[in-house]
Amino acid sequence: MGRPTLTILGFEPKTALELPLYLATAPAGFPSPAEDYIDKKIDLNEHLVRHPAATFFVRVDGDSMRDAGVASGDILVVDRALEAKDGSIVVAALDGELTVKRLRRRDGKLLLVPENPDYQAVEVAPEASFMVWGVVTYIIHKA
Repeated sequence: MGRPTLTILGFEPKTALELPLYLATAPAGFPSPAEDYIDKKIDLNEHLVRHPAATFFVRVDGDSMRDAGVASGDILVVDRALEAKDGSIVVAALDGELTVKRLRRRDGKLLLVPENPDYQAVEVAPEASFMVWGVVTYIIHKA
């Protein structure tokens, strides 16, 4: 799997940042005056983090998950309290290296599957040192 591709960032729930939440959706076509549609304020910490004590952030480096909407430089919100299921995007450690991949179970085998045809799936051998660090719950992109 090569060089480390993830940077782990801690979550500190000590600050609240309330931002306006608009009732109206944002159409991709013609703009509309949206100021009259502010409903309330939301705190992104509350919206993005369900389990504060079990949540951390990871910055991605690489494009193996490109087709899942995960790009290099994105920040992933990762929840350790969630159970990794077949199809979950997970942050995992395999033989001492961190990676983000889709977890698959096929015919009794455990696979870490990239979402980019330029990369091969990795089968987790029974003797491998393997641990799922958490399940990706949100992907934060820069616009």
